[in-house]
Amino acid sequence: MFYQVLKYVLLGPLLRLIFRPRVEGLEHVPSDGAAIIAGNHLSFSDHFVMPVIVPRRVTFLAKSEYFTGPGLRGRLTAAFFRGIGQIPVDRSGGRAAQAALRSGLAVLRKGRVLGIYPEGTRSHDGRLYKGRTGVAALAIRSQVPVVPCAMIGTFEAQPTGRRLPRAMRITIRFGKPLEFERFAGLDAEHAALRAVTDEIMYAILRLSGQEYVDVYANEAKARQQSERGLVRRFR
Repeated sequence: MFYQVLKYVLLGPLLRLIFRPRVEGLEHVPSDGAAIIAGNHLSFSDHFVMPVIVPRRVTFLAKSEYFTGPGLRGRLTAAFFRGIGQIPVDRSGGRAAQAALRSGLAVLRKGRVLGIYPEGTRSHDGRLYKGRTGVAALAIRSQVPVVPCAMIGTFEAQPTGRRLPRAMRITIRFGKPLEFERFAGLDAEHAALRAVTDEIMYAILRLSGQEYVDVYANEAKARQQSERGLVRRFR
């Protein structure tokens, strides 16, 4: 109920007013049955704008930090994300990654739409980074279609660190569903996981037109921060 009120009464109309989204390829999102929407991640706004556009409910695997913040603000944030059906994901790897995979598969087994950002985190500079293989494991195990999605303009509207978005027009572009039956049973093979992930990332790249960087986003960000620290140190 809370999700529907947000989408159609409170948050949805406001986001449409702020971003005036231009939508392309929405017909590629299946009208029923399980599916994965895999998109680039440029802004905090992405979590809300794309689900507002898709007629079906989209459940995202959201980073666990959104659910563990301190104080009243942290509790309100956690309640909000739970209310819109988001699932907390521990990104530390290992057993946490397997738990995230099980959570995603549970959503798909119910015939629902799962949203995921293969980059694993927001782009800090607007470029598209190397995808994590969790999306491939989900696609291979579930054998559901993967719909690539590109958010265009949300980085300019609300880059990392900006609390409130600028009012400007954005584009949301969906591509043709990708099928991975040929990889059935290979979800434990790294080469297969990498191949599927790269195919998904290439589809997103073609839709978004971003510059691609064959490095994980968190590693690139850490390297950039380290370089800035060295520059300040030797000034």
